Amino acid sequence: MRKTKVSHLMDHFNMKLLSGEEGLGREITVTDLSRPGLQLAGYYSYYAAERIQLFGLTEINFFETLTRGERLERMRFLMQEETPCFCVTRNLQVPEEILEISNERGLPVLQSSLATTTLVGKVTNYLENRLAPTTTIHGVLTDIYGVGVLIMGSSGIGKSEAALELVKRGHRLVADDAVEIRQTQGEQLVGSAPELIQHLLEIRGVGIINVMTMFGAGAVRNVKNIAMVVQLELWEPHKQYERLGLDEETIKIMDTEIPIITVPVRPGRNLAVIIEVAAMNFRLKRMGYNAAVHFSKKQSDMILEDTDSDL
Repeated sequence: MRKTKVSHLMDHFNMKLLSGEEGLGREITVTDLSRPGLQLAGYYSYYAAERIQLFGLTEINFFETLTRGERLERMRFLMQEETPCFCVTRNLQVPEEILEISNERGLPVLQSSLATTTLVGKVTNYLENRLAPTTTIHGVLTDIYGVGVLIMGSSGIGKSEAALELVKRGHRLVADDAVEIRQTQGEQLVGSAPELIQHLLEIRGVGIINVMTMFGAGAVRNVKNIAMVVQLELWEPHKQYERLGLDEETIKIMDTEIPIITVPVRPGRNLAVIIEVAAMNFRLKRMGYNAAVHFSKKQSDMILEDTDSDL
């Protein structure tokens, strides 16, 4: 389970710490947020204590209608051990009972100038990125005509050389050698490069080159959604490779299935052009045109015509 800390959230959104400083190391483990209106009203049957608790104008105004005893009771219930923090929006004045129990329990109360709905959207997106499941795969990630293509294959087969040729043809490099992939809640795979090797490309015999410095800022991207995989493998004379493209294979990365094509490597084959065409063909399929299906249909129609003429 991926986690982040309250201190990271506070720094990212420039929030002001009002109380509970010793709890800044508390961990946030879920992306959902909670506005505990029912609990403030005394309904204790269900409470998502593991979520960040938000107090907006409605919650603060209702809280101020309670007696001091009710306020302390409600806050002692809300500020539980697994609760990461409380966020108060719109720079609202925070009642002293909240700060009192916050310091007592060591639970941070943060103040933001953003409106409640705005903060909900921003924090949710932030947490989805921070807490998304991740993995690292050996390969090269490129952006070809807007299609995120992950090039995979054994070491030394020519992945980086193909990526270099693609960059020279006007496409963009995202990551070389190690691709960090995170899976969003929408089951999208988002790839990026580890910070240490960002924008770098290793070419055997030449060494490490900086693609951004050499080809310009337009030759690189920091992140890209992965749409398809190209698997490079050494040509095997007796293996049957796909020739029409009717059968679409997929590969499972984490919990997401994405299309994969296998490209055999042999001397004289221009891998960069083949990968570029594969990306263009993938775009055409998404737009509703499949050349293989179109060819198969024309072939079937011609066979039917010949059969009818023989009759």
